[in-house]
Amino acid sequence: MTSDTTSSENATSPLPIWTPKEADVANSQIARFGEYVTESYGAKSATYLELWDWSVNHIDEFWKAISEFFGVRFATEFDHVLVGTDMLDTHWFKGATLNYAEHALRFSAGPEAALIAISEDGTTTMTSWDDLRAEVGAFGHWLRTSGVQRGDRVVGYLPNGRHAVVAFLATASLGAVWSACGQDLGARGAAARFSQLDPVVLIAADGYHWNGEDHDRSEQVHELRGLLPTVRATVAVPHLDRPTVDNDIVTWEEATSTRAEPHFEAVEFADPLWVLFSSGTTGPPKGIVHGHGGVVLEHHKMLGLHLDLQGLDHFFWYTNTNWMMWNVVVSGLLVGATIILYDGSPTYPNAQRLFDLAALHSVEVLGVSPGYLLNCEKAGIKPGRDLDLSALRVLASTGSPLPASSYPWVRQHVGSEVQLDSTSGGTDVVCAFAGSAPTTPVWAGEVSAPLLGVALEAWDPEGRALVGAVGELVITKPMPSMPIYFWNDTNGSRYRDSYFDTFPGVWRQGDWITKTDRGSLVFSGRSDSTLNRHGVRLGSADIYEVVENLPEIREALVIGAELPDGAYWMPLFVVMEPGSALDDATRQRIVSAIRLDASPRHVPDEIWEVPAIPHTRTGKKLEIPVKRILQGLAVDAVTNPDAVDDFAVLSYFARFSR
Repeated sequence: MTSDTTSSENATSPLPIWTPKEADVANSQIARFGEYVTESYGAKSATYLELWDWSVNHIDEFWKAISEFFGVRFATEFDHVLVGTDMLDTHWFKGATLNYAEHALRFSAGPEAALIAISEDGTTTMTSWDDLRAEVGAFGHWLRTSGVQRGDRVVGYLPNGRHAVVAFLATASLGAVWSACGQDLGARGAAARFSQLDPVVLIAADGYHWNGEDHDRSEQVHELRGLLPTVRATVAVPHLDRPTVDNDIVTWEEATSTRAEPHFEAVEFADPLWVLFSSGTTGPPKGIVHGHGGVVLEHHKMLGLHLDLQGLDHFFWYTNTNWMMWNVVVSGLLVGATIILYDGSPTYPNAQRLFDLAALHSVEVLGVSPGYLLNCEKAGIKPGRDLDLSALRVLASTGSPLPASSYPWVRQHVGSEVQLDSTSGGTDVVCAFAGSAPTTPVWAGEVSAPLLGVALEAWDPEGRALVGAVGELVITKPMPSMPIYFWNDTNGSRYRDSYFDTFPGVWRQGDWITKTDRGSLVFSGRSDSTLNRHGVRLGSADIYEVVENLPEIREALVIGAELPDGAYWMPLFVVMEPGSALDDATRQRIVSAIRLDASPRHVPDEIWEVPAIPHTRTGKKLEIPVKRILQGLAVDAVTNPDAVDDFAVLSYFARFSR
């Protein structure tokens, strides 16, 4: 691969919509970190881009400095920071042992709130650092006495609440492996993920809150247990206080009844911490495994430097347990922040709901989706005028590109002093590739910069770095939180094919970006076919499994298309069996089946009947070309006619172009 840089004609840079104040920069942790690496390593750090340049050209020194600056505790010291530079054969902090849960609980002293759990009806539970440590110790004791050992898998079918955090930390403290999903997934959707792991313990709630209703999941829990034959014990969480369907379930109260200090098993830096699932377009959801050490370092950097979270700051990001942002929120504990957990709809009873909670709990950092901000703008709310948001420093947005129109709305109606941090990352690395920092300006429609330690570039198909032109987002040097492996990917082929098939040895993320001459980034959407609904990535395979099992459906195709106005359109196209018609009753059956067996998030915006689905010559559905056609590209521009089994069918989709 070459490293030539192609620049567009230099245009006058637009003025930033937000610029950090000198006093805020001086008081930030990233400024103190810059001073530290200048003194200790001779780094240039007068500007953010200078510090970034040093971080990616001295990655071993940078990550060693992160461990020192944040006081990462190694039970056994490392021999080398980095062994190897090939991302497929890299070893970080070789020889080191540590434990994520020990770091998450090391601030646990006193009655201050470690977490605040809020239900949609307003019911609020505050858990102090002391109480969190005690409950983690008690549940960890129950796991040990139940035979859970290092490397065993514990899974949670849980909403976003206190129990999920406690169960995860207790699991991690033993060196066991955690995985979770939200209860908007049906039993079969959850089992498609969990059954791959052969879990020994299931922790399941009786239901969750959404849109003013309680959703009882007792029957789904019963079904899920039957689909997980390796589970030896099930713990029932009384989220809705409903009676359990099964009698042989351990109650949460029983599982936490014995007081015990947490025991922290020292594990290797790359020992598995959790498995996150990111659905692809074919096959079962892929299990992405991250290690203890990589997450500890990356999340200290992201939260402590880029979001400037410090002890007792209040950190609230709207998420659920399906999404990697739940894992990031829990990591707020690593830097001593109070994390806020919300179980409910972000727009119930109205669009101002998340801002109401941010005001009520004096939140310093609030994270939402671009879709939420668009809804707020359309609803005409003015939270900065109507609420006390004086504590709010950062309003972060992630999940999809944030349209430029949202930036002035935030400035005018949330607060001119609030930094709007548009962030892009992925489940793949359970962190951000690009975002902001207390030292970076913000330009409307742009992401401020690559994060420290992220060697991010935009490449053309020949592997040349671009500036001022659209290219593929690539990462050219390893990051500690890149997956240690995919679950059940014994020879690593699925991992290689996911990120390294286009540019050998270089990570391709699947995003179209433009890197500006001032270092900021413009994101244009996904370059692959992964769905991205309300900031949560979904797999089309989950939808196909449900829809194509209906007797009246022969085949289906689902597309997620980013539109110029910032909207996201997810239509479903179906081919009907002879004698069947796509009438209102059939549409309702399709929606009901998806809602029950996949999740409400998987329900499409529209359902259309088409004569056939286009495929490659080898039979793969042409999701990406159809997406491009829906976005307005000419049919001839999206694919080679010789590569399509029926080019006329592909042309048919032009009538749906938006």
